[in-house]
Amino acid sequence: MRRGVTALAAVVSALACAAATAAPPPVSAPAYVVRGGPDDAVLAARAANAERPPASITKLMTVMVALEHARLNDVVTVSPQAASVGESSVNLRPGERLTVRDLAIAALVPSANDAATALAAYVGQGSIPRFVALMNAKARALGLTRTHFVNPHGLDTSGHFSSARDVTTLLDAALRIPFIRTWSTRSTATIAGGRSLESTDDLLSRLPLLGAKTGHTDGAGWSQVAAIRKDGVRITASVLGASSEEQRNADLADLLEWGLAQYHPVMAVDSKRVYGLAETGYGRAPVKLVAQRDVVRTIRVGRPLVERVVARTALALPVARGEQAGEVRVYDGARLVARVPLVAATSVSSLSTAGKVGWYARRTFHHLAGLVT
Repeated sequence: MRRGVTALAAVVSALACAAATAAPPPVSAPAYVVRGGPDDAVLAARAANAERPPASITKLMTVMVALEHARLNDVVTVSPQAASVGESSVNLRPGERLTVRDLAIAALVPSANDAATALAAYVGQGSIPRFVALMNAKARALGLTRTHFVNPHGLDTSGHFSSARDVTTLLDAALRIPFIRTWSTRSTATIAGGRSLESTDDLLSRLPLLGAKTGHTDGAGWSQVAAIRKDGVRITASVLGASSEEQRNADLADLLEWGLAQYHPVMAVDSKRVYGLAETGYGRAPVKLVAQRDVVRTIRVGRPLVERVVARTALALPVARGEQAGEVRVYDGARLVARVPLVAATSVSSLSTAGKVGWYARRTFHHLAGLVT
């Protein structure tokens, strides 16, 4: 056949995924969000944008902002204001000197209010409001539209609020910082002064968390945000305002595990499958077109994939095994999840002049015989 006598064939088909799993587990908390997967989709939610006190989840922002404006080895002198904050603390003393590193660990692991305030006073050059302004500027930069901070520790204060959706965004942003990834999931730590610290997070012993932050005040109830990863799937979930620590832990664990179950690996492109046939002429069998490689993608359960095959309908001789003759594209909605070349599965040699003459002769005889018949 003459080179260039080819055509494009487009085939669209749906690749079925597994059936959807059960509805989200029952959750008693008044507000929650589960989101994740490759498209960072919201999988389930209740009152996702409702403004609620975030309690010590605030400290994720405190540590983020502190690390943006200070070095871990900077030495901080504890102010009387920081030492007197109260409630959850590591018993800092006025005039005591600790590094930013130790204070940040204390803010993350045991959720110490005095440590968070000491960081804020240091970065704010003695002014807590100046530091809080930096926190709110960072919130705007992250798109936290339902968040406003009044203090660096999260104790109940009028005008200090966030939302279930915003705290999941906050955690995802915070986990881009290696220090926070490391220390937000440590169950214990030791800092200056021989202080042994224990985490407030009971889920660390139950789930392989990527990062998390708990929070509790009388006004906020029991709250937490956490992220988990399994088989390449990352899920972030938050629970705000649970009635007890036990209920918060149960709700959040159930939501994280349910979120993971919403995704599974799918063979989006199969190299053993024939995606098309290309003619080579002269009475020879068509060449099978196969994918150059397998592609496995993690897809949300119950969501169909759409496949588009664009391939030649004819190939000029000779054909080499592995010669590209098109491509297959796979879409999850509007998102392209796989794009792989289609290649010839076998080689086909050219015909000699005598072979071509013979083929034309046979074809002519066949047509003449048909006319006679």
